Amino acid sequence: MPEGDTVFLAGRRMHDALAGGTLTRGELRHPRLVEHDLAGRTVLEVVSVGKHLFTRFDDATSLHSHFRMDGSWHLYRPGRPWRGPEHQVRAILEVPERVAVGFRLHDLDLLPTAREDTWVGHLGPDLLGGSWGPDDAAEVERRLRADPARELGAALLDQRVACGVGNLYKAEICFLLGVSPWTRVGDLTEKQVHDAVAWAHKLLVRNAWRPEQSTTGDLGEGAQHWVFERGGRGCRRCRDVVRTAGQDDGSPDREDRIAYFCPTCQPGPHPPLERRRGRRPQQQSGRQARY
Repeated sequence: MPEGDTVFLAGRRMHDALAGGTLTRGELRHPRLVEHDLAGRTVLEVVSVGKHLFTRFDDATSLHSHFRMDGSWHLYRPGRPWRGPEHQVRAILEVPERVAVGFRLHDLDLLPTAREDTWVGHLGPDLLGGSWGPDDAAEVERRLRADPARELGAALLDQRVACGVGNLYKAEICFLLGVSPWTRVGDLTEKQVHDAVAWAHKLLVRNAWRPEQSTTGDLGEGAQHWVFERGGRGCRRCRDVVRTAGQDDGSPDREDRIAYFCPTCQPGPHPPLERRRGRRPQQQSGRQARY
């Protein structure tokens, strides 16, 4: 599932392409919405709230979309070929100069703009919200602490705690804190809870305006992340082997997400690890995560 910064960037690009334009074509091919024709409506703005997108129109309605695992919006010049099969198209929003095509949008809804809270009112503060400030950070910390028995990895993924963190940032935040993703929230210090929220906000903001997502400060291939998608490879800090294991994300569907972690740099509870033969990793002192 895309991280919040991916959805934020998609929303900004759609806003720049569509805002102020009147739709010459507005097709909704989702089974629940096929009878609606949006042509003639003017796009006021496109905004993201966590992992949700709202395209707002001048008739006080909004088109809500959520990418889930594989959805996306593509932007084209009129008449240019689309980079995706026709049968996966769920929405087409065209203004005189640009066309936005929504592929594999399983969650698509047309609703009064005044009722957007029906979809996002239960969520925690948006880490990329324009009004983010100390009060928002304090509220996220409060929500994190609300269930002390919960594993940190699952709590970070919970959009009711804060909007925007996905599996990538969950793995990287736990590494930067130096704790296992299975560490109970109640076992964290006050400073660690504070730092978890600070890192979540900092990393999403720094990556919000580019498609590349780096948590190390390095955009080079293979150097962008500390542990995410580095299972079986050497830890960038201590050279121990980065391990992977399934972790319940705490959602009602109880889905397992892959957790990436370094057992040396991230002490704490974790599933049993397969014993590995070879030279014992050499600790490198004095190297801190910098970004």
